[in-house]
Amino acid sequence: MIENNYFIENEDLSQQVQSIIDWKEIVESFEQGFKDHKEFERTGAEELAMAPSSVQEAVEYYKSILESAGEIAGLEIAPKAKEMDAEGLKYSDGKVIFPRAMIEGLTKVKEAGILPYSIGRKFGGLGIPATIQAMLMEIFSRADGAFAIAIGCMNLAETIERFGSEEMIREYVPKMATGDLCGAMALTEPNYGSDLPNLQTKAIKDSSGTWKITGAKRFITHGCGFGNIPSVILTLARTGSPTSGARGLSFFLVKSGDVQIAGIEKKMGLHCSPTCEVVYENSSGILIGEEGYGLVRYSMAMMNGARLSIAAQALGIGTAAYYEAKKYAEEREQFGKKIQNIPAVRKMLESMDREIAAMRAILQEASRSIDLYHWKSEHLKEAGVDEREIKKDETIRKWEKLANLFTPLSKYYITEQANKIAYDGLQIHGGAGYTYDYDISRIVRDVRITNIYEGTTQLQIVAAIGGVVSGLSLKGHLRQYLDEEIANFPSSPLLSKVKEKLEINYGIYTSLENGEDKDEVAFELVESAARTINGLLLERGANKLSGKRKETRLALAADYNLDSMAILESHRIRIQNKVR
Repeated sequence: MIENNYFIENEDLSQQVQSIIDWKEIVESFEQGFKDHKEFERTGAEELAMAPSSVQEAVEYYKSILESAGEIAGLEIAPKAKEMDAEGLKYSDGKVIFPRAMIEGLTKVKEAGILPYSIGRKFGGLGIPATIQAMLMEIFSRADGAFAIAIGCMNLAETIERFGSEEMIREYVPKMATGDLCGAMALTEPNYGSDLPNLQTKAIKDSSGTWKITGAKRFITHGCGFGNIPSVILTLARTGSPTSGARGLSFFLVKSGDVQIAGIEKKMGLHCSPTCEVVYENSSGILIGEEGYGLVRYSMAMMNGARLSIAAQALGIGTAAYYEAKKYAEEREQFGKKIQNIPAVRKMLESMDREIAAMRAILQEASRSIDLYHWKSEHLKEAGVDEREIKKDETIRKWEKLANLFTPLSKYYITEQANKIAYDGLQIHGGAGYTYDYDISRIVRDVRITNIYEGTTQLQIVAAIGGVVSGLSLKGHLRQYLDEEIANFPSSPLLSKVKEKLEINYGIYTSLENGEDKDEVAFELVESAARTINGLLLERGANKLSGKRKETRLALAADYNLDSMAILESHRIRIQNKVR
């Protein structure tokens, strides 16, 4: 693996932070009048000592976190990734043994003070917006996808912080912030994966008022904890009748010491990420929130966050594939020249480069949409404002709708492209890439799961198509977003043509009368929307730069939009073919 600072030495990522992202709107939305800093000045509460007092202070704070993460990821974790993958996990008598290098890596992250990135300041967390959280997941995933997921599980405290009782929050969240507890999310069962409304793990309240859970969960990441660190397992279980559907499901906190780890999966990739079968035998559980809202409110909120994390993970792994392939092409010589100078190879590298820029752009826009509605909503809840009144806020309504669209769009687009980039990265390595001598073979194995877990690409299309169709209606939120954003910079004629093709594809799609026909070409319309949005974001970002950097990014955006012209035209043909 290339060894350097994975933030500072990543030109596009650094450029996003330095020049492209509008930090004023994000910081002001997140900090809500810098109330944590004011509270620190008033009380001297130690946990609020790092709370910024201005936009500039906040951005410098974020940069310091990213630089620290980049150094640990690129210089400490990445050099050990091959070793950790080869050693893998060992399972014996219900216990999972992790490679020493992985445990040491976690210790370095803890010592740097950057472990609790999604936890609020008042409970010992960093207190940073979703935009920075996504960057951290990307950075660590480039070093090693399994390690990044482990850190992500330590940050599942966010769900408890958001939905747990005050007693539960104070008992568990600070311990997760210090790394003394890990987290796991237990939704999937042996017979119910995507079909969560029909899962059958049962929760029954006994005579003492304690919930007792019986059943089995499969594919539960870190259900075993992490080394000597136990897990709190956020468990979806049925409190209603076996046929009560989604409304019969509730959400529980279960300690890993109260369940049995029946085994771990032997997987194609992510060898150091424990995928556990968890058996509940009258295991004690603590109800999170209200009974009956386990799936429709709490699990869905947790899954949306997880989907964005997996998009960031895929971006990080895809970035690793690109840089490893680029390095190999710069060094490998054939026919008397470096293979990077062979047109076919150069074309592949250039395509990988612009796709990664597009992937990062849509991930950042999804994160931005969350930052512009979620924190304001949470602050209003804390202030005691009625939830119905909060929903009436125009800013919250606008960005929540966009977040609900951009999240599945990001998950589908980034994970699919990351798989293609890894595939092409191995192709550039040739036969050498098919051996274990180069990291690309591990990268290809690790990235493959990203468009499967936390909702397959096909499910993301189902989640996104409604938002695309309603969003492109005459007064739809997506149409309004596209028009507003394009009005803010001098867009190219090529982008206008891409948008016209989206309109054509939308018109044909909405004219279809057969539901199954629509389902079969939903992907084509969703991808048409995704590529139009990405082209817009690339041009918008370019127009925030100057000089040579602006020229380079505009050229990249033009090539991306040219690709989109061809892709959207092929999608038009497929959608048109369904017209009867």
